[in-house]
Order: sequence, then structure tokens, then C-alpha cells
Amino acid sequence: MATGQPRPNSYRTIWRWHFYAGLFVLPFIITLSLSGALYLFKPQIERWEERGFRGSPVATQVAPSWQVDAALAAFPGARLLDYRLPERAGDAAMVRVDLPDGGGVRETFVAADGAVVGSLRPEARIMALVKTVHSQLMIGKAGNWLVELAASWAILMIASGLYLWWPRGRGMAGVLWPRLTGGRRLLWRDLHAVTGFWISGLALVLLLTGLPWTDVWGSGFNRLRAELGWVKGASPWVTEEGAAEERQPIAAAEPHAPHHGGHSGAGHMGGNDGAFSPALFNTMVARARSERLAFPAIVTPPGAPGRFGAPGEMAWTIRSDAANVPLQQTIRFSRDGSEPLSRERFGDIHVIDRMVGYGIAWHQGQLFGPFNQAIGVLTAAGLITLAVSGFMMWRRRKPAGKLGAPSAAERPGRVVIAILLACAALLPLLALSLVLIWLVERAAFPRLPRLARWLGAA
Repeated sequence: MATGQPRPNSYRTIWRWHFYAGLFVLPFIITLSLSGALYLFKPQIERWEERGFRGSPVATQVAPSWQVDAALAAFPGARLLDYRLPERAGDAAMVRVDLPDGGGVRETFVAADGAVVGSLRPEARIMALVKTVHSQLMIGKAGNWLVELAASWAILMIASGLYLWWPRGRGMAGVLWPRLTGGRRLLWRDLHAVTGFWISGLALVLLLTGLPWTDVWGSGFNRLRAELGWVKGASPWVTEEGAAEERQPIAAAEPHAPHHGGHSGAGHMGGNDGAFSPALFNTMVARARSERLAFPAIVTPPGAPGRFGAPGEMAWTIRSDAANVPLQQTIRFSRDGSEPLSRERFGDIHVIDRMVGYGIAWHQGQLFGPFNQAIGVLTAAGLITLAVSGFMMWRRRKPAGKLGAPSAAERPGRVVIAILLACAALLPLLALSLVLIWLVERAAFPRLPRLARWLGAA
């Protein structure tokens, strides 16, 4: 064997893995790339959804507590969740309320003059549907496991593709740029290999930064963080399992009509164990406005559950939920609003969480604004090109009566063993699936020789 040539067993095994990875992930790659590319434009799409609630002339400006009253009056018996400050003058404030009898959440938009101008169901938003497709394939937890498995196999597909692509003494044509004069079969091959090389780094970053949201990898990573003490402040992300837990209502309010004319300050917004006044609510909204937090800036009254509430105490929370994670900030005040309890900026969390936060912002196309979105679209287009070109190569090369997979190696080489060990440590679902495939081959192929020959494993 010439120096620099790959070990035959390793090369054949990795080629076989690459083939099966490509066939398995092809529909997932297309689905996730299209939905992910659309999700990159979440801020623009949500502004378009809310276009009817933005940019109205401001003739009269009522207090934020009046806007809350109006939202609660529009849905009798509802309870206040939180208040999102308008992004610009003339935009409606968004008051989230929880409907009685399990009716769900309504995002109620109240104009500056106190008029309710519309409402949306969060789960019916365009981006909510896109996110469900992208993270769960619209089939719940099982879909999230499939997405994680597909992402793991896609990582293997890209890594194995780079191993197979490595020039090994060839020229750069067909390596860094496609050859256009060698016929369709060569063009599809070059398009596949060259595209894979140029987008491999971006695709790997995209796939790896999506893992913290998954159930298996994300939950395991959270446990590892806790064991190693890599926890300081709130995590900038939640796993899909955590995100599925709906936030509970945090402040009950007696249904009453919105005030008109001068605000007397009478009445109250009922809290979990008492009342806080409209004047205090207005003060907290004014504080949030003075902080100039990145949009969306949200005020949550005392009793907020989940990761935004102050553990063990009733506190006001002012926070920025900016899609660009490094801009997020959370400030907590005592129940009477007189005492600041904590201020948590992105720079205050653990360095591991900051790294993940930057990855999340990149994954969602928000870290560098439009430039990040453009790179995300380019990566998604490259992944779709890989999937389509790989499929076309397979269909053109597939022999009659066989799947067309590369023949199996007699025994794994050292490279294969190293990859298996790395997968076991870093991608548990991939490692588990490889072991299951190996067991099925060992158990089924000796008893089903036709199937073995069809799969190229005879």
C-alpha cells in the first residue's frame, strides 16, 4: 500500500457510514434546512405579523396599568402573565394573559390610548409552527429525538465526507472547484464534494450549536455542567423538554373595565398573596424603559415561575429576551419595588454558558444581524445542495437489484475504532444507533443472505 493511502478497511467502513448517513439524513436535512432558514428571520416575520399593532399615531398616552386593565377586561377572568414594552412610539404594548379554564395564553396588544387592537395565540404564530417543525417535526418528544439523531448522523456524514474528500495527491479541480466539462455524473460528484468542503465548517457549527436544545444531549450536558460546577447564574438556553413546560399564570386580577379619562389610582392588580398597586406597576415599567434594554423588554410581576423568577422569593423581574443572546439581561426587584435584588448580564454567567449563548445567537442568525442571517441561508442552501447531489449520485450509480451501498469491510481499522469511541463520548444517540446497526447486521445477515447481498454486506 502506497504511503499516504488510507487503510482499506477504514476507508471502506467510513465510505459505507457516509453512504448510509446520507440516505438517512436526506429528508431531515431538507426539512431542517428549510425550516431553519425561515427561522433565521424570526424578528422580521414577527414584526410583519404584528404590523397592524405598530406605528399608530400617538394622540393619547395612558399608563401601562390601564393597558393591563384593558387586556384583562377583553378576556374576563384572565390572569396577568407579563407586559412587553412597545419597541417604538406608536407601537402597541403586548400584555400576555392566561385564560380561565385552561383556555391557553393570549398575547393581547393594547395601543397607547388604552384600546385593545388585537390578540394572537402564541402557538398559532408562524414562528411557533416553524419551530415545532424544526425541533420536533410536529410529533412531540419523539420528533426531538429523531432530530437529534439526524443531527448526529449529519455530523458523521460531514466528518466522513471530509475524510473521503481529502485530496491524497490529486489536483485541486474537483476538490476546490467543480469540473464543468466531464459530463453529468462527474459534475454531480464534484458539486457534492466541493460544496461539502466549502460549507463543512459552517454546517458543523450549525449542527453543534443546536445540540444544547435537544433532550438527550442537552440534558446530559446540563448534568455534566452541574457535576463540574460550570453553573453561574441562569443558563441562556433550555432543552426542548424544559421549553415544553408552560409558564404558569403569575398574577390574578379581578375582571373590570379599563379606566377612561383621568387615572385615579383606585383598584388593584391582584397578586398571588396580596395586591400591588397600579402606581407600582407603572413605576416598574418606567424603570424598565429607563434601562434601555434590547427589545423585547418584559416586566413580570411578583410570583413569576421558572428560570426568570427569583428562587424562594416574590420579586419583580425586568428582562430583555433579545434573540441576540449576549444582549440579554435580567434585573430583579423586591416585591414592593424599593430594593434591587440582582442584576444578571450575559457577562455574569459561566464562561461555558457564554460560549453556548454565542452559539445559540449564531444558530438563530442574530449574532451579527443581517450578515449572520445571510451566512445561515448560505449554509442551509449548501446542505440542501449536498442532499440533492448525493441523492442524484446514488440514483445514477445504483445497480439493478441492489441498494448500491459500498461493500462492508471485514474488520474495522483503527480510524473506525477512534471514531466510534469519539461518538460514544460526544454523540450518544449516534453511538447507540451504530451499535444497534452492528447487532442487527450480526444477527440478521447470516439468516437473510439476500438482504445482506442487497445491502452490500455479503
